[in-house]
Amino acid sequence: MKLTVKHILESKGKRKFTQVLVSDGPTANACEIAGIDMLAVRAAYLKEGRAAAPNTFITAASPRGTYNASDAEAIKTAFAMLGDGADAVYMCAALDRIRAVANERIPVMGHVGFVPAHLTWIGGYRAFGKTAQEARKVYEDVLALQEAGAFAVEMEVVPHKVAAEIARRVDICVVSLGSGPGCDCDYLFGCDILGSHNTHYPRHAKKYRSHYEDSIEAFREFREEVESGAFPGREHVVEIKDEEFEEFVGGIG
Repeated sequence: MKLTVKHILESKGKRKFTQVLVSDGPTANACEIAGIDMLAVRAAYLKEGRAAAPNTFITAASPRGTYNASDAEAIKTAFAMLGDGADAVYMCAALDRIRAVANERIPVMGHVGFVPAHLTWIGGYRAFGKTAQEARKVYEDVLALQEAGAFAVEMEVVPHKVAAEIARRVDICVVSLGSGPGCDCDYLFGCDILGSHNTHYPRHAKKYRSHYEDSIEAFREFREEVESGAFPGREHVVEIKDEEFEEFVGGIG
């Protein structure tokens, strides 16, 4: 049975999901065959991805400029992506924009922690949340997204203890990209799983295969390791000093 937002939220604390970013139809199809729960697909590949994976939950992302101009433009863009086959939309946008889209009963996934579009505000490429102050900021950002109506949030490169604590305290689905095993869903890029690019591999990534033709087995192995708890391992997560974590937990009650 294809996942719905209702299924995802009702499964919180009961089972782990997997999500993979795909950029073409064959990869989307391999993920579906392998049993990956959710796909992240950029708008340019959405129709292809949906045709290749008709039974998989898809969150679609559109370039920021197409929905940041106004509430009306954000809603128009989101409805267009639903029309092209998305089940939900990813938005790295102001809370007012997210609220406007969510008010139309369109499922929205936000983004916290290390957000590539905002890296200049945190000093470049680094983990975010390693101090009690930063960890509290992540928590507050998730609460704000939840209040705005988002059903899920991508939490990127946050210390695993912080991510797990936040996921336990909120009602929405927390999707971990480099934020450890304590969230509701583990997320990797398809190109990282398949080893199909020659750029830097981040700490949280894991290459399961070296050849594209092994893609179904690679995605199946990722799913099975998430379900068994084997991934992510200690080598894939970010730590926080005990005193900073204790200050963070004590500060949020």
